[in-house]
Amino acid sequence: MSDKLNELLGFQESVLRIRSQRQGVLASNIANADTPNYRARDFDFKAALQLALNAQKANENRLSLTDERHQPEAHPEWATKEMVAGVPLLYRTLTQGSVDNNTVDMDVERNQFADNALRYEASVSIISNQIKNLIAVIQG
Repeated sequence: MSDKLNELLGFQESVLRIRSQRQGVLASNIANADTPNYRARDFDFKAALQLALNAQKANENRLSLTDERHQPEAHPEWATKEMVAGVPLLYRTLTQGSVDNNTVDMDVERNQFADNALRYEASVSIISNQIKNLIAVIQG
């Protein structure tokens, strides 16, 4: 039974978790809009979601770390980069120059922040409706 619930709600759970992490990255960009030499960051949402979905499918085949001597899975090409949601945290491309070398464009950041927030709310509505439907089925 729990497998069916995980199957039904797992996708939206992954979307909500990754959207929440992205909102934090975008909020950090906005908070550092006046910080000299700050470079705006973001990550590839689609790649993070695909990675999360693949991990859910392969979860039963995945080895677990049961001893401190076990080595976690490594991505050598990403080893020196910061990771968010399993994908590298990248620098946003410069859209306009600034005197203090700050790459945060407030128009872009506000747009991305609002878009991400709306998509987060849509996912919350979807999962809420799924739960209401489950309750209706259970109650008869």
